Amino acid sequence: MSNSPIDPVKLDKLGEVAIKVGLQLAEGQDLIITGPMTAAPLVRRITEHAYKAGAGVVTTIYSDEEATLSRFRHARDLSFDRAAGWLYAGMAEAYKNNAARLAISGDNPMMLANEDPEKVSRANRANSAAYRPALELITGFDINWNIVSYPTPNWAKLVFPNDPEDVAIAKLADAIFKASRVDRADPIAEWKQHNANLKARWTWLNGKKFASLKYKGPGTDLTVGLADGHRWKGGASEAKNGVTCNPNIPTEEVFTTPHRLRVEGTVAATKPLSHNGTLIENIQARFEEGRMVELKATKGQEVFNKVLDTDEGARRLGEVALVPHSSPISASGILFYNTLYDENASCHIAMGQCYADCFENGKTLTQDQIFAQGGNKSLIHIDWMIGSDQVDIDGVHADGTTEPVMRKGEWAF
Repeated sequence: MSNSPIDPVKLDKLGEVAIKVGLQLAEGQDLIITGPMTAAPLVRRITEHAYKAGAGVVTTIYSDEEATLSRFRHARDLSFDRAAGWLYAGMAEAYKNNAARLAISGDNPMMLANEDPEKVSRANRANSAAYRPALELITGFDINWNIVSYPTPNWAKLVFPNDPEDVAIAKLADAIFKASRVDRADPIAEWKQHNANLKARWTWLNGKKFASLKYKGPGTDLTVGLADGHRWKGGASEAKNGVTCNPNIPTEEVFTTPHRLRVEGTVAATKPLSHNGTLIENIQARFEEGRMVELKATKGQEVFNKVLDTDEGARRLGEVALVPHSSPISASGILFYNTLYDENASCHIAMGQCYADCFENGKTLTQDQIFAQGGNKSLIHIDWMIGSDQVDIDGVHADGTTEPVMRKGEWAF
């Protein structure tokens, strides 16, 4: 591997950060890793750091782009309404027994761009339904979990199309290492400081108990009501199993749960949304009583509409997140075609499922209580970017008085 364009020292640090910061893996805890086969070098680093930290058993489930494409090109029609439910049931069983979860993102975001959108959407729906029992344990924050990324060749070539493959991989690797803070001398100390900065932001927001947020910018005049008893979070937080983890590496956001019935107005996306092989550009949407009643996009509109037909909750919001425009990922100027990165470049909202943990006493609330307080239910959770250096955000109190939260995309407090 000596001729790899990826710096082995930083890759090893990323593996260490994934275990010690991302998961804070507990002694004796099992770990399930998922990732593309091309990410095997990072899987090996993570696995070594996991066992050094006292892991029970580390199990990796690999995906392969060629095998995935074979299905869309050769499978019989009945294949597209099926999913490996037995696999997800096994994962759910592992999480119930306190296994930790680590996902490596690196799949080519445009992998399914040329496949039949109807088949893609059916396969996704079947997969979402089968994955739900496992996913609920993750979104409910029952266990410590984490996502990191690896610069796979196809992803790198998409992000840097004008460079030779090895140059593109090196550039994407550098961008990932920088965003993940492993280009510093002591990444673990850097993460400690970064988490403290994020905590200061969400502590202020929680103290304010705003009833809603008001967004103003080009094409945007939007009021997002916040769920009753909502709680802001960001950076490190404690899972129900008592382990404090950083679910997303990198992360620049503080986020909470909006009220699914209290979103009004218009909003314009500030960056393209890459979703299952389609780039959805220049999204403009209008909300009434929480529901997206109108959607326009110059590209990918039909695809986005199809996804939003998944279920009743798909056209309502499940997350609202604040990110300063000066975040390192935004400053890089790179469109990553990967939500983990692109959402950390800009304030964003997410269609679909809410996070159960973004409520006061969230760990003890039932699904019905969360729903009654305004939390949304859906099989999807799709983030899209609505922040820029031209967007102002105010916090609105229950009595209608307002306070600046962001001005020209930067924190106002």
